[in-house]
Amino acid sequence: MICSMTGYAVKTRDLERGTLQLELKSVNSRYLDFHFRVAEDLRAMEMPLRELLAKRLNRGKVECRLNFNATAARGEQLQINVDLLDALSALGAQVRSRLPDAAPLSVNEALRWPGMFGEQGVDFAALGPVVLALANEVLDEFTASRGREGAKLAQTIVDRVGAMRRIVSDVAPRIPEAQALFTEKLRQRLLEALGNASDDRILQEVAVFATRIDVAEELSRLTTHLDEVERVLKAGGACGKRLDFLMQELNREANTLASKSAITEVSQAAMELKLLIEQMREQIQNLE
Repeated sequence: MICSMTGYAVKTRDLERGTLQLELKSVNSRYLDFHFRVAEDLRAMEMPLRELLAKRLNRGKVECRLNFNATAARGEQLQINVDLLDALSALGAQVRSRLPDAAPLSVNEALRWPGMFGEQGVDFAALGPVVLALANEVLDEFTASRGREGAKLAQTIVDRVGAMRRIVSDVAPRIPEAQALFTEKLRQRLLEALGNASDDRILQEVAVFATRIDVAEELSRLTTHLDEVERVLKAGGACGKRLDFLMQELNREANTLASKSAITEVSQAAMELKLLIEQMREQIQNLE
């Protein structure tokens, strides 16, 4: 499966004393780059989560959020850690005595402070297996979303490859005749300019120029690179870097085609090919 580097998934798990929520989202990156935002009480889960994600993902800037929202067990009321609340209040007053413009803690911030419901007896160390099970579920949904996006991007690239093949197949048969007409015009101009120069000298100059504007090799290499693009897409997997390299090679051939062009047909074809290559490159930047 070809995957995009853009994806999103979130799941929650209701527990006796609260709700776990794990969220994954990712954007493009040259490498695999993790950013974790984990509740302080669950900080020990960062390394296991990192190892789990690294086994399933290859590229992308991935943000992982893990939160635990405490709630009372059935028939029980939540108990605020009064000592901690008093300590926060005293510290806040101390800060504002030095920094009068400092904003006080909001009720929401105070309630989310690590350990504010510590007396409820949540055993965060025992939540490890639950967190990993939830992470696997989220990761399945996350990779599926990246796969759906990747399939759309791959189809877009395939469509552009087909358009490039049509350009090459349309222009290739017309090139020999167009070049022959162009070289004949060149021969006539040389005859007029050189006057009494021998026909052999003129034919030699024309032959050299005809060799310089021959683009058959470039068209052949373009076709070969397009074959490789389709092969890589069919093979699937993490193919973004390989496809990006192939775009460089395709662009090189299109530039050479443009520089050797001596007829309108080749110039137009080269311009259209470069436009399609750039469109493919933009899509490939999103692939894992």
